Amino acid sequence: MKFGLYVHWPYCQSKCPYCDFNSHVATAIDPERWISAYQHEISRIAEACPDHILSTIFIGGGTPSLMDPRIVDSLVRSATDAWRTANDIEISMEANPGSVESGRFKSYALAGVNRVSLGVQSLNDDHLARLGRLHGRREALRAVEIAQANFQRVNLDLIYARQHQTIPDWSAELNEAISLGTGHLSLYQLTIEDGTVFSRRHSAGQLKGLPDEDSAAEMFELTQDICEAAGLPAYEVSNHARIDEQCRHNLIYWNSGIYAGVGPGAHGRVMLGHQRVATEAIRDPRAWLEAVETQGSGDLPTVELSQDEQTAETILMGLRLVDGIPNSTFARMGVNLNTWTSLVEMTQEGYLARSDHAVQATPKGRILLNSVIARLLSDIAEH
Repeated sequence: MKFGLYVHWPYCQSKCPYCDFNSHVATAIDPERWISAYQHEISRIAEACPDHILSTIFIGGGTPSLMDPRIVDSLVRSATDAWRTANDIEISMEANPGSVESGRFKSYALAGVNRVSLGVQSLNDDHLARLGRLHGRREALRAVEIAQANFQRVNLDLIYARQHQTIPDWSAELNEAISLGTGHLSLYQLTIEDGTVFSRRHSAGQLKGLPDEDSAAEMFELTQDICEAAGLPAYEVSNHARIDEQCRHNLIYWNSGIYAGVGPGAHGRVMLGHQRVATEAIRDPRAWLEAVETQGSGDLPTVELSQDEQTAETILMGLRLVDGIPNSTFARMGVNLNTWTSLVEMTQEGYLARSDHAVQATPKGRILLNSVIARLLSDIAEH
């Protein structure tokens, strides 16, 4: 089973109004404290979970491209010293175009980063302003150029179904993004997350011009068609890649693999003995640092996952994949697919498909995936 490490960097230059990630704006950061804390936590987790081959490292945030390169170099070295590593280890880092500097990117590459994910979000200046982004179109295009010059693999993040965005607008923007030549695209429909600025504006009736459900669904279908024709088929509901350019780290999540989480708010799923457990770190960056330094751990108490909880997570993550969930996974969990009422019904209704190998969401089901998953989870305890 593949094993990955997620490292969370919690700081940004500003908080985007649609973002519900654990990100904070800070004026002063002590690199040495972060180097020491990351080293300690990686070593602590490796002692508890030693017998793994590290296949992936993903540095997320926040805006990791604001990190002092010394921190990146240190955490990569710590991780690759702590575990045996795959020969083709994938080391990914998220970056915002406004924080991209050629010299810093060269330093990240020298530290071992070989894949970068750029939060472009839009190639339209007016839409970038509405999304609260600090960069403009010109910076985004320059960032892509710098990333491609420094890393083997580059992903672009884009958001669609934005305010005042038409279907022809999205078609033109997506085709331009594809023309930039990256091997991976993460294409997310704008969602209004609880606790965000957008959520408060939406509740107050101030978020105008959002596409209706039918238009958003048409944009989703258009996205599949355009990317498929361009040689970037979907392998997950929001992710498209050329052959062999899928994000291996995220595939660990979606395939219910094992991964350690380090940094404020980071989550993990690891095996302690024969028990799968969930880990979660303290969210507040200052509290996390202090806990690591004074208590020897930045994690909250681990939680043993019941079989029902593991099945629910497998459904939640695995149905996002175009290939779906292998039948062997259900068998290993003791699930009888033939007696799972909602699964049988949704197969008959055309939202799910069953083969000799897997259970998959159909194209019809992927458009309504959240509802499909919710329906399955509602009677999971019976199976």
